[in-house]
This record gives sequence, C-alpha cells and structure tokens, in this order.
Amino acid sequence: MTFLDISLVKKRFGGLKAADDISLSLEQGSLTALVGPNGCGKSTLFNLITGALPVDSGNITFKGEEITSLPAHKIARKGMGRKFQVPAIFPELTVLENLQVPALQKAGLFNRKASSGHLSETLKTINLSAKKEALAETLSHGEKQWLEIGMILMQSPDLILLDEPTAGMTAAETKATAELIHRINKLGKITLLVIEHDIGFIEQLDCEIHVMARGKILKSGDFKSIRNDPEVQELYFGKTEAGHA
Repeated sequence: MTFLDISLVKKRFGGLKAADDISLSLEQGSLTALVGPNGCGKSTLFNLITGALPVDSGNITFKGEEITSLPAHKIARKGMGRKFQVPAIFPELTVLENLQVPALQKAGLFNRKASSGHLSETLKTINLSAKKEALAETLSHGEKQWLEIGMILMQSPDLILLDEPTAGMTAAETKATAELIHRINKLGKITLLVIEHDIGFIEQLDCEIHVMARGKILKSGDFKSIRNDPEVQELYFGKTEAGHA
C-alpha cells in the first residue's frame, strides 16, 4: 500500500493551472524533494495535500485513507505535519517550553514523566540540548528553523512537509539542516517531502527528486540525472547552470 498517493490532482485559479493532473506516490519512510521555479505549483501542491486548499478534481490518499475532502485540522490529526518558510515559534518561551506546546496540544494535558524521553530525544535530534533553557528569541535563524522542526517531531508525525527549510540560512546552517533531515529520516518510519530552491542543499539530501513546471511534474530521478537533464537545465538552471531551481 502506498503511504501517500496523489492521483490526477487538479487546481485552477482562474485561467492558471496551479496543479495540472499531478500524480505522485511516496512510500513510508522515504525522503523526497520537489524543485522548480516560483509559481510552478510546489506550495499549491502542499496546500492541497494538507487541506489548506480544496482539490478541484483528483484524489489524495494518506495511509490508505481518502483525505481529499477533509479539512486541514482533521488531516493534521492523522499524522501530517507541515513546516512553513518562516518559523512559527514562541520567541518569549524557552526552547524546552516551545517543545512542550505541541505536547499539550496533542495530549490535552502535558505529562512530564511520560514525555521526558521524547523531549530529550527531540532536543538531541535538533541539536539544541545545550540551549534548552535559552529563550527562543535568542537563537540564530537556523536554530529557530530547527526548533520548529522539533515542535513538529513532538507531535509524532508520520509525514512531514518542509517548505524551503533552508531559506535565509548560512552555508553551515544549510549543511546542518541536511544532516538533521537525514537524522529524522533514520529515526523510524517518518516520511519527508521537501520543497527547496537551493540545488546545493538538494544535492546534500541525496534523494529522489521531482521537478515541477507549470503545475506538472516534468521530470523525476536522482540528483545526477536531474542535474544533467538538458530540459531541466534550460527551464530551471538556465544555460549557465545557475545554482538554484
């Protein structure tokens, strides 16, 4: 059974085909990247998967269950977490307190004893154990992004959607984020779908890539095959093979 299955999904905004018969399947525990220029439909696809936008036609199933017409909050409760470009953290709270917030939301009542192991493991995964008592507002930009990813992990998701997780990061932070994503992918059966423009970062992810153009998936393959594809170079990298898609 396919973990996430998107079948012939369409979404129009007037005459614009934001999603044009998109079909995509993800297996449980996989790591997959979506690349393409602004306006090609990547974020729209995320919005359709999470229920933030209604699907015009087509079907989406998650863990074998039809979710096409479900509202966003019900889809999230089924084990889907999404990270946006701008980190949604609580700057006035400590790192530890930020991680406790989603535990409260998930369980209704925070149980320190039951959750202490999960908290400790999450702090270790996002590499913020040494800063657990620091206010979130004092963190670097990259650390704030990692903290939000940690908040998603505290909800024990089965699928995480990451929308440009390295936006605004330094080269060192970008490398650390790639390492973080690989750590999460190896934690168990967490499936990750990543949107990015930074091709250097995509190369570090070393995963299956789907290239989008005009609301369609144009090409699929590993980094080398995508990077060397003449059509992809023309559409996304340019004739000079610029470093972003």
